[in-house]
Amino acid sequence: MNHRDPGAATEAPPGLPAPPAGALRDLVLGATPRWTRGDVAERAGVGLERAERIWRALGFPAVEDAERVFTDADVEALRAVAGLIEAGLVTSESETMVVRAVGYHLSRLAEWQIDVFLGWLGRAPGPGTARGDDGPLERAAELLPELEALQAYVWRRHLAAYAERIRTAPGRAGEEDSAPAPPAGAAPLPGEAGLRHSAVGFTDMVGYTRLTRGLEGAELGRMIDSFESLTGDVIAEGRGRVVKTIGDEVFFVCESASRAADIALELTARAQEAPELPRVRTGLAYGEVLARYGDLYGTAVNAAARLTAVARPGTVLVDTAFSGELAGRPEYELKGLRPVSVRGFPRLRPVLLRPAREGRRRAVR
Repeated sequence: MNHRDPGAATEAPPGLPAPPAGALRDLVLGATPRWTRGDVAERAGVGLERAERIWRALGFPAVEDAERVFTDADVEALRAVAGLIEAGLVTSESETMVVRAVGYHLSRLAEWQIDVFLGWLGRAPGPGTARGDDGPLERAAELLPELEALQAYVWRRHLAAYAERIRTAPGRAGEEDSAPAPPAGAAPLPGEAGLRHSAVGFTDMVGYTRLTRGLEGAELGRMIDSFESLTGDVIAEGRGRVVKTIGDEVFFVCESASRAADIALELTARAQEAPELPRVRTGLAYGEVLARYGDLYGTAVNAAARLTAVARPGTVLVDTAFSGELAGRPEYELKGLRPVSVRGFPRLRPVLLRPAREGRRRAVR
């Protein structure tokens, strides 16, 4: 494994003094590193091999035995992981997957935040910004507590929102839509939410690769921002959840087929009204999906992805299981198409989904 100096200084924008080597790191960590990896493992009461496995799973580079790059916070974090296992919340088998999922998502957030911070340092101070005579470290010190508090707030809000979705999921009291329950006796695997019947969908921008060849970096960034804003807003309004974005594509999930259908049709309509965006296409499928550390897996997920790839611009294709969930609903039109052969599905039969001609497109609320 390649070694990288964890204390290497971050390059400052042109015209601004670079912080002393390790100073920005110490500010973010809240202390000057003083422990070796052996010290951390010993103080946390965790075996060295296990501690190294957790460190790697979090996505951090290897360190030499004698390097003092760890703080008391690293000791407490290692103890916390061990405590989760003792409490039974995490199993020893799923420990590495749990910390890998946390590290993966937070590393992306951290990379974006550092980019934003360096861009902020490079801009001339104005109203509401730090004083012009402050150095980079002073400016970072002003923002770090506010950023940390914001992250904690958003995290707790998402916990509350997801808990509410579980409480009102199909099959529970108060839910207007109904869905078949997962098979009896299907116990979730360690660290997983188990199998659920859900509607999943992929929406992508048509001709994205061709478009990017003629766009400057700033123009491409604005188009991606517009796409992510549009899809994020519509999916949230429709009571769905964004699983992840993958370049020009968004992957989302809903508890019911009708909500996913409304979201897909609304995305299609709004994208057509947005001059800065190309047309979009969507593939939807319904069935059992495995929820695993924030991501979803299963035949329905694969079917939705394949349907998106064969959909024409401005259309929504669904699989037969999804169309069966919408059978008898007057607000939708469903038209079966000829089967197609795609990877993993020798005879995948698409069904074209459209809003009913005589009715209005159901508003997403």
